[in-house]
Amino acid sequence: MNYGQLALIFTLSFAYITMNTIRTLLEMKGYKLWASLLSIAEIVTYVVGLSLVLSKLNNVWNIAAYALGYGAGIYFGTWLEDRLRLGLLNVNVILPKTDESKKFAENIRDEGYGVTVKNAQGREGARLEFEILTPRKREQHLYNFIEANNPDAFIISYEPKFIKGGFWRKNLRKRVQKQNRNIE
Repeated sequence: MNYGQLALIFTLSFAYITMNTIRTLLEMKGYKLWASLLSIAEIVTYVVGLSLVLSKLNNVWNIAAYALGYGAGIYFGTWLEDRLRLGLLNVNVILPKTDESKKFAENIRDEGYGVTVKNAQGREGARLEFEILTPRKREQHLYNFIEANNPDAFIISYEPKFIKGGFWRKNLRKRVQKQNRNIE
């Protein structure tokens, strides 16, 4: 058994699938150039790693090393993407319609976020719905702020695919940069 070759196969499979995971996420978030560049390294790694396995297909240890590297690469790739926090997030916050919740929009704007407020009707009466756009890097800060000010808030978040115009384009980038400097 060649442990060096097994380690190489594991490493190549791990690197390939980590790059594959990150590239896929970059594509989904619209980073076409970065995804294209990463795909070059990804495919070279894939071909070299797989060729080592296919050249000795009767060696079950090579196949196992490749499979283990593949699984570990998926785990690490998704972990890494979560740490990179690329893209934007739209967070919807729903609160009962009270004088205090009406002030929440100004408080959230003071934190540097763009917010749109809508009247809504829930099962238990009048509500206010706040649509807040944030970079994913500030996601936890936003959740902490909401929790500190409205612990009973109903929160839904999702990643928007397309954004054009509005407050985001004009002011939020400057405010976010200022807020990030203050957080650090």
